[in-house]
Amino acid sequence: MSTGLKIGLIGLILGAVFLVVVVPMWISAHNKDKSLRNLAAAQEDVCKMVFDETWKIISQQAQVADEYKEAFRQIFSELMEGRYGNARGGSLMSWITEQNPEFDSALYIKIQSSIESQRHKYTEAQKMLRDIKLQHDDLRTKLPTSIFVGGRPVLEVTIVTSSKTENVYEEAKEDDINLFNRDK
Repeated sequence: MSTGLKIGLIGLILGAVFLVVVVPMWISAHNKDKSLRNLAAAQEDVCKMVFDETWKIISQQAQVADEYKEAFRQIFSELMEGRYGNARGGSLMSWITEQNPEFDSALYIKIQSSIESQRHKYTEAQKMLRDIKLQHDDLRTKLPTSIFVGGRPVLEVTIVTSSKTENVYEEAKEDDINLFNRDK
């Protein structure tokens, strides 16, 4: 076999390896990059929907509780005025022995439950978004995919926290352990 033929055969083999191995790897890395970007955008929409749902549920439940409180106040005032106005003597004893309406705190307990469960739901949605970013960061920075997509822009996601949390992490201290801010 001549040298030119050997070189041509080696070139053909290298070209075939390139087509069979490298091109599919590039396509796979490119598609994974696009998939993760699309998934992150969709998950950010989910986070917005969960946040919006949280706000609406809590707001509307609080409105119901406020309405109940106001209606109870009106009914209770009218009932007591009718029962214990100046028309009867000994109304204090009657108050003690009669069955009187009681304010039901169940609506407030429901609001507390909703706040907790909706916060957990939102946190889970945010965790999923963070996991998508981690997968994309790995795709961009680990071999062999970093060869194909390492130069692409960083995937930017929005993780919502509070000013308090941001300050704690900035200072690397959290000394606010007095839950009700009362001096003891």
